[in-house]
Amino acid sequence: MRSRSEARKKVPVSIRNYQAALNFLNSATNYEKMTRVGYNTTNFSLARMNRLLAGLGNPHKLFKSVHIAGTKGKGSTATMLACMLTNSGLRTGLYTSPHLVDVRERVQLNGEMIPQAEMTRLMGKVAAAARKMGGESPTFFEILTALTFMYYAEQEVDVAVIEAGLGGRLDSTNVLKPEVCAITSISFDHMAQLGNTLEKIATEKAGIIKPGVPIVSAPQAKDVRKVLTQVAEEVKAPLFFTGKEIEFSFRFESSRAAGPQTRVSLTAGKSRYEHLAVPLPGDHQAINCGVALSLMAILKERGVEIDDQLAIQGLAKTYLPGRMEVIHENPRIMIDGAHNAASVEALMRAIGQNVTYDSMVVIFGCRTDKDIPGMLEHIRLGADKVIFTNTGSMRSADPAELAAEYVERTGKMAQVAQTLDEALDIAERAVTREDLICVAGSFHLAGQAKILVEQRYKDDARTAVA
Repeated sequence: MRSRSEARKKVPVSIRNYQAALNFLNSATNYEKMTRVGYNTTNFSLARMNRLLAGLGNPHKLFKSVHIAGTKGKGSTATMLACMLTNSGLRTGLYTSPHLVDVRERVQLNGEMIPQAEMTRLMGKVAAAARKMGGESPTFFEILTALTFMYYAEQEVDVAVIEAGLGGRLDSTNVLKPEVCAITSISFDHMAQLGNTLEKIATEKAGIIKPGVPIVSAPQAKDVRKVLTQVAEEVKAPLFFTGKEIEFSFRFESSRAAGPQTRVSLTAGKSRYEHLAVPLPGDHQAINCGVALSLMAILKERGVEIDDQLAIQGLAKTYLPGRMEVIHENPRIMIDGAHNAASVEALMRAIGQNVTYDSMVVIFGCRTDKDIPGMLEHIRLGADKVIFTNTGSMRSADPAELAAEYVERTGKMAQVAQTLDEALDIAERAVTREDLICVAGSFHLAGQAKILVEQRYKDDARTAVA
């Protein structure tokens, strides 16, 4: 991994093409790829982020925003909200992370990735500002966040929906003064950085709460509720939990005409929504949908003009790559970015409720810093066969060690493949047309599967998913 001094030496005089823009971005310190990251104000510096933005004219102060933190469901919640706002005729930015295949997936406007030409032009401005910072170099995430804020300011978005990266308190996105904040479901993840108790993790996530800014929370464990309530009271921020202050319920149903689906009902202020179909499968997505609808209701109360009918039509159009996404039909291959115990549990439950199959083969790989025992336990409850593999990143857990722990904990057999390509070979030999292959455990692994499957079946147009 490059040091900051090495990164500074690589700041280009000018950026003339897209590859040069990517080279500059990738030359920066990228904590997403590091095995051990110290969670402190040196590595995660809002002061450094503010200096970078000041050199760019403080673009983050030029548009309205929604800021979303949490452990799981951030990207889903942000995407559902953005789809509703876009369909209502608003110019809507959506900033999420990580990406599956193309880094531009993170920076979207009205459902479209930032064009390469725009990213190149804006990266040149960020590089120039970074060069003037002297002794400090911005990180990968700081650079991309600053570029995103410039893009949304220049494009004069009506609302930008911004997903926090790691934690919340020290996250680069926390320079925003949003119209409304949200905290999705909090569970154990990134414990080395955020703490090994739910209270500590919740405290970091609650760092996005701002004085006087309304905040919506998904239903939370008692200890998490206590932390969020205390922080909100300290800064006098109105706090609304779905299922408490906001009336919220959901139910799963299945019919011959519509198939399996979850429906939600919600009342927030003057907004009332009855029996809306959740566009993404799983009870966890119903909870995320409730948060997204609540955010929209508060935006309306704060003067953002939103047409409910158009918004609900937009909700139905929600498409989210990498979440129970079927990328090939024969054999049937699904990818999912589930990367902690809670999300793996939700994935296994959602597949059981919504997908018909005879047998499921799970190809699994994860990072070393995850709750591996918890993830393995939930895989055991859903998979008929498990193949452990390498995620392809530096932080990947050893597949042989994963398999050994799985066998020891569950008494079930498991196979090992050193590469995803090899894992797919093994899985394909084991399945029939009625079976399911599910690749999960890491967004990086899911993205690699998407690329690899497209390459493997590029001449097989009959069976590929359009």
